Amino acid sequence: MAERLQKFLAKSGIGSRRYCEDLIKSGKVIVNGKIPEIGISVEENDLVEIDGKVISFVEIETKLLMLHKPEGVLSSSKRDKDIPIIFDFLPKTLPKTRWISIGRLDINSSGLILFTNDGDFANFCMHPSSMIDREYLVRARGEFNEQKKQKMLSGIMIDGVEHKLSDIVEGEKNSSNQWFSVCLMSGKNREVRKIFNSIDLEISRLKRTRFGPIFLPSKLKKGDCLALSNKEIDALKNYGI
Repeated sequence: MAERLQKFLAKSGIGSRRYCEDLIKSGKVIVNGKIPEIGISVEENDLVEIDGKVISFVEIETKLLMLHKPEGVLSSSKRDKDIPIIFDFLPKTLPKTRWISIGRLDINSSGLILFTNDGDFANFCMHPSSMIDREYLVRARGEFNEQKKQKMLSGIMIDGVEHKLSDIVEGEKNSSNQWFSVCLMSGKNREVRKIFNSIDLEISRLKRTRFGPIFLPSKLKKGDCLALSNKEIDALKNYGI
């Protein structure tokens, strides 16, 4: 069965589709002895190699991990000076494989980060067409009113890009600080912070508590990881259907 090269590499556990596309562009992927073009299809009898290693047509068993990311940790696979990265917190006892993070959290945010060994599944989870919402717990300082709420829900143009929340619920208020539970459908860079900042609300705490049907357990401590079940993987695959 023919399959796009990027998708085949992702399903083989090489990385996300974007990573696989970059790998193809770099010339490190060889198909039948030649450097392929982006978008070509491959079949089972084609010889696919990366740096001389043959990549077989064997679908991996999808695995999913959850990390309670602490503040001060980069959502990156590349190290910047001595700053810890999310991959530092993966258990050392895990099978040797390439783990892919599903989405990101900025260095000052905490909460739920997912990892998978399946690049195609990672692409599904992150693609806007999958309509997987995210929920965050936010503490912010500043005046909040109904007009600002409606603006956040209807959409705000920031640097030529529309940002908006799909839901916002007001929580406890202490002096100038107030808690909010907010949801959004996309995973744009620092989107929640940008929305709050645009209406003069300063975020002092931001924590992701849910990704689709997957909730961050209250008992999972910061820095700890949890392997999720096949039932939870299926729930994420079928979310919104």
